[in-house]
Amino acid sequence: MARITRLIAAAAILAGCAAPSVSRDGAQISTRQEIPQHMRGVPAKNLFGKQIHGSEHSPAAYGGYAGGCLAGARQLPETGPTWQAMRLSRNRNWGHPETIDLIQKLSAKAAQQPGWSGLYVGDISQPRGGPMLSGHRSHQIGLDADIWMRPPKSLTLSRSERENISSISMRRARGAYVNDNWTRAHHEVIKAAAQDPRTARIFVFPGAKVRMCKDETGDRAWLRKIRPWWGHHYHFHVRLKCPEGVEGCVNQTPPPPGDGCEGAQEWVNNILNPPPPDPDAPKPKPRKEKTLADLPGQCVGVVTKP
Repeated sequence: MARITRLIAAAAILAGCAAPSVSRDGAQISTRQEIPQHMRGVPAKNLFGKQIHGSEHSPAAYGGYAGGCLAGARQLPETGPTWQAMRLSRNRNWGHPETIDLIQKLSAKAAQQPGWSGLYVGDISQPRGGPMLSGHRSHQIGLDADIWMRPPKSLTLSRSERENISSISMRRARGAYVNDNWTRAHHEVIKAAAQDPRTARIFVFPGAKVRMCKDETGDRAWLRKIRPWWGHHYHFHVRLKCPEGVEGCVNQTPPPPGDGCEGAQEWVNNILNPPPPDPDAPKPKPRKEKTLADLPGQCVGVVTKP
């Protein structure tokens, strides 16, 4: 398959055009498709946010986590033996098949923890990925998933209950420490997610990373994937690597070597003793509203496929 992909790419270069992307089963989505007139200049979030179903393509993630789309998405069933998808009105329980599989397997491991019947699963992605009408900048290629910190007591919640129930915060002192809601089970669930070879990194608030660093007495290699980030105290965010054999998916730079515990402690120190503001620091620029022209070429085929 890899040899075929290289041959196609080489032929395209000789012909002076871009190669189509090739998925694992040989299905192709052209990287050069004309954007329909009525979609030109329209915010991409308006186009992807209204999609109800996945596209009829082979599963493939195109672009990066904060700038791409998802072909052939699979929907996480609303309820399973060890999980429930939350906030169903958002229709964000779609993802790459690898993501759906990881969630289901992780939920089975979570169900083995004391007081946990499985997982409450937050946002994964939209049916065709892409920018969202509200909330996340990432979650665009079906390889991100938010897992609630709240241990499920019931997996028979109604649609209405899933809209109104909330997760619970684990942080204290603005995220410098965990609070009394944190348990060893949280440590073990996040550890299981990090030990899955498909996982690229997991985002969680700084105090949780520091606590896990202090509590882990066995293999510490998985701690490298746990990355401190603002927020992420009601849920932890699992990010998968690009699946093998899919052209056009852009991985995030791997975390630096080591367990990352020293860096997490620096985050905590800065929370407790904030450094003075830097008057020379560049001011953030307003975010540009992305259109289809800003996304990978395959996304035109993804969003226009009936």
